[in-house]
Amino acid sequence: MPKLFHLRASPRRDSASGAGADAFVDRFNETHRGWDIDTLDLWRESLPDFQGAALEAKYARQADRPFNDPQRDAFAVIERMVVRLAVADRVLISTPMWNFGIPYKLKQYIDLIVQPGLTFSFDPNRGYSPLLRNRPTLVILASGGDFVTGMNRGRTDMATPYLRDVLRFIGLSDQRFVLIGPTVGPASPAQAARETAHRRLTAIAPWF
Repeated sequence: MPKLFHLRASPRRDSASGAGADAFVDRFNETHRGWDIDTLDLWRESLPDFQGAALEAKYARQADRPFNDPQRDAFAVIERMVVRLAVADRVLISTPMWNFGIPYKLKQYIDLIVQPGLTFSFDPNRGYSPLLRNRPTLVILASGGDFVTGMNRGRTDMATPYLRDVLRFIGLSDQRFVLIGPTVGPASPAQAARETAHRRLTAIAPWF
């Protein structure tokens, strides 16, 4: 059964990014019969801290040393996280922008899965290479400022370039970004921004 993997990064159930994802998934379900939707809510599932045995396992792997039992157990958790992403045929990430970047839960997830031998490799002669299979990846990014029209009041979007680069680094280079903003301030512009984004998302869903 083909699978859409949805990485949900907002802690608010009624968030703008979450509402955009819901609109997309509803239309996706209508046009992709038989697909499984695998949702990982970063605020409802426990992510391990990257320290202790897990961190030691990373360096053991880089040095081509065998794992001890604690390292093997800790790294197995990360391997299962990578497999959950790797087996998906499509990837959806919905996230708010926090302080010009991404929520710390999403950054923690990225720091856990971006691992040598799992999602990228390094060769002294060729440099870094991605290990994940490329497949369509959609990022829904909601922000208080308006980064769509440029009326962002001097603020900088550091989330989009970061996500573009880190996803490309592990192999997900077939990317689409849909920005939603402004989400705060006067009701009329915020509502218009949401409606515009939802129209674009429902248009993307059938061929995604």
